[in-house]
Amino acid sequence: MKNLKSETEYQKALSDIDVLMKKGEDLITGPEAERIEQLALSVQAYEATYYPFPMPKTIREMVELKRFQLKLTQAALAEMLGLGKPKLSQILTGKREPDVAFLKAAYKKLGIDPGFLLENA
Repeated sequence: MKNLKSETEYQKALSDIDVLMKKGEDLITGPEAERIEQLALSVQAYEATYYPFPMPKTIREMVELKRFQLKLTQAALAEMLGLGKPKLSQILTGKREPDVAFLKAAYKKLGIDPGFLLENA
């Protein structure tokens, strides 16, 4: 893995990956596949340093992250949590404070750390 030292090197690595991937999976040679893997690792390391993904700071942000990770619509999330769609929408937009039922569902169904929920409720 090559350490990318600048935004220019980062953009070049992304471009190289794009060019190789456009060939199509069936047409990529073994050495090209290894090159893609090395470039991807370099890009990943660069992004971890210069474009870190911020950790959620609020319950709403954490629930939205979990919803994104699970690829759920807001309606599907409401159903999963056993809540009405309007109630979930109000909580996620900050128009309503999370209640005990919501916090319990966030813990049990989404696996959100209870300490995080208590500290941010």
